[in-house]
This record gives sequence, C-alpha cells and structure tokens, in this order.
Amino acid sequence: MRETIAPRHAILGVLAGLVVLVLTAGIVGHPGTDAGDVSEIAVAGAAAEPGAEPGKDSGSAPVIAKLPTIPALPHGGTRVFDGRMLVAYYGTAGTPVLGVLGETSPEQAIRRVRRAARPFDRPGKPAVPVMELIVTVADGHPGPGRDFSHDIDHSAVAEYVRAARRHKVMLVLDLQTGRSDFLKVAKRWEWALKHPWVGLALDPEWRMGRGDVPGRRIGSVNASEVNRTSAWLEGLVRRERLPQKIFMLHQFRREMIRGIDRVRARPHLAMVQHVDGFGTPGQKMSTYLHVARAKQFHMGFKLFYDEDIRRMSAAKVLRIRPRVQFVSFQ
Repeated sequence: MRETIAPRHAILGVLAGLVVLVLTAGIVGHPGTDAGDVSEIAVAGAAAEPGAEPGKDSGSAPVIAKLPTIPALPHGGTRVFDGRMLVAYYGTAGTPVLGVLGETSPEQAIRRVRRAARPFDRPGKPAVPVMELIVTVADGHPGPGRDFSHDIDHSAVAEYVRAARRHKVMLVLDLQTGRSDFLKVAKRWEWALKHPWVGLALDPEWRMGRGDVPGRRIGSVNASEVNRTSAWLEGLVRRERLPQKIFMLHQFRREMIRGIDRVRARPHLAMVQHVDGFGTPGQKMSTYLHVARAKQFHMGFKLFYDEDIRRMSAAKVLRIRPRVQFVSFQ
C-alpha cells in the first residue's frame, strides 16, 4: 500500500526480444490508487533491434511490462478504510448463542446487516456491510486437541465466503483459540484468507494460558504473539498480491493485550482495535476511553442487542471521539 514501482535504470539489451519483468514483493499500490489501476513499466531499449550496437538506443518503442493488478475490495479500491463506516454482524454459523450472525443463513444475514448499516451512512459515503464469523470457537472442555477450542465445519465457512463474494460484502474470520497460539490456528484458515474480501480478527478474551479454561477467566495475549500472526498475514497479502486486509484485535480490558504499545503497524493490514464492553452508554464509553489507542489503530465499537442497556443509536456512535470506524452488532 505504500509504494509504486518505476524503472530505476534503462536496461539496454543485446539479445533480440529480451523482455525484462520487474517484480517487487508486496506491491499494493500507492495510497489513493485503486485496484483497477494497471501497473505498467516501460523498459527502455529492452527489445533492441537485431544488430543494434551495444549501448546505443535503437529508437524502438519501449516494451511495457505489466505487473499483476491488485484485486479491488467489495467497496472498491485497495484500502479498507476510505472514510466510510464498516458495520458488521457478529456470530458463528448455525447458532444464535454467540451472536446475531448465526440466527439466519448467510444470505439472510447479509440482508439484515445491510439494513443495520444504513443509519451509519454519511453524505457520499455509504456504510460498508461486513460479516464477522467465529470460525474457531473456545470450549469449556479440552476436546481432541486438548486446546479448549474447535474449528467449525469448513463447508460452513466456505458458504459464508461464497455469499460474501456474491453480494460484495466483507468477511472477517474471528479466532477464539483457547490454549492454542493464534498463529497456529490462523494458518489453518489460510485457504479462506487468500480471498481478497476476507480478513482476520483475534479475540484475546478466549486465549488461555496453561491450566486456564475458557469462561472461567478472561484471557490475554502478548504483543509478540500478535506480531507473529500479523507478520504471517501480511506475508500472505504480499505473496498473493491482495488488497489491504482487516486485522482486528478485540479488547475490553487493558491487560487483555500485554504490551499493546509494541504491536507493530503493518502497511498491508488495516489494524483495528475493537472495544467490546457492554452495559449502559456511560459504562460503554468509560470502557472505550480507558482502552482506546486511536493513534495506533483504527477504532472499533460493539453494540449488543441483548446485553446493552439503552443501546446506543447510530447517531451517538458517529459522535464518539476518538472516531469509531468499525461497529459490530452481537
């Protein structure tokens, strides 16, 4: 997202038909450019005429080497945040217990989240609908891997991936890993994260230490584990030539992310700190202001259909400072 590529040297060829392809890992376009922009490099003299004297310009037209283009995000361009609010439904497949997303089919959920997103429209900037799907769910029992979590069925995740593509909405895969390392679990979902419209969220509340059990205490994660995971995800973005990808950290207590000031920025990732506190508007704002690190992250905010008391309206969320850019409903 940070660089465009231009030729640095004129390459004079002595072999007929020599074409120089210039490839640089991680090209995702200069900020403000769109995925539809064709990256072209004019290589001067790359196709010298037969018999041309070495070091002399033959006068032939430059060869154009086309770099692979970066696919666009569902809302256009290659950058996640472009001034519009992202609005998500949160949950897991097939059950309403963990959030509103699981109350219906993916198709119905998309229709519902579109309706929920409309009040967050700004002039000329319609809100962007998102589905945040818990794909690895924390458990209160060890399970076969003894890591106190399980992956939901891959076919169910594939259904959400396909629905998001059909309807041009974004999808975020949420991880509640129990005692497993976030990076280890994230790699199991690489097949889905290769899609341009699919991002990743880590939920430290459910990241347990040795001897801890989900639901009995609030979990936490070290910045080093977050950084290893984000480095891997950014590597995937660069390798697959993808647009910027959401990388979200859920949090409602400072101690949930130990050493958060050491969490590294990744130019190929849209880094989001999502504040999840519930209760009255006053309680929610107290949590938000206590935790928020708006200079380090794009800010997220959660609205609970059941747990919130006098649930905040879209107008009130839009007035929050530091500004919220991602809001989800659970």
